[in-house]
Amino acid sequence: MNSFHIRPIEIQDNSAIAAVIRYVLLEHNVPKVGTAFADPQLDYMQQTYAIARACYFVVEQNRTVVGGAGIQQLENEAANICELQKMYFLPEARGKGIGSSIMQLCLDFAKANGFEYCYLETMPYMQDAQKLYTKFGFEYIDAPMGNTGHTSCPVWMLKKL
Repeated sequence: MNSFHIRPIEIQDNSAIAAVIRYVLLEHNVPKVGTAFADPQLDYMQQTYAIARACYFVVEQNRTVVGGAGIQQLENEAANICELQKMYFLPEARGKGIGSSIMQLCLDFAKANGFEYCYLETMPYMQDAQKLYTKFGFEYIDAPMGNTGHTSCPVWMLKKL
């Protein structure tokens, strides 16, 4: 059986997690502009999350990065609002409870770091992801928050922590 391991991102994971995220976005025909695909920090994830009140976790299977997710303060919002960011998994990591595990780690981190709300953005056709988000108490909201630059993501959700 292939086991999965969740751990904080390391600098040597940068290219692997960037490749995972780009693969998943292309797999789902997500626009390259106005989504995580165009984020300049995508190739420097470890450095991006190596700041106070931020974290990024990767999921490994047989020492290969197959997914990840992170938490960071939502840009251009109150200090008590964070964002669940760049939560993507390769097909072999889906449907195995890993999303729930990494989500719980991220939300626990957010609470421990004084955040009171967690925001996220997604695409309308990412239904499995939305099911997970609602299972964890995220609710749909009518407008985007902060300044993520993800103008092509029309689904916004918020959770009180």
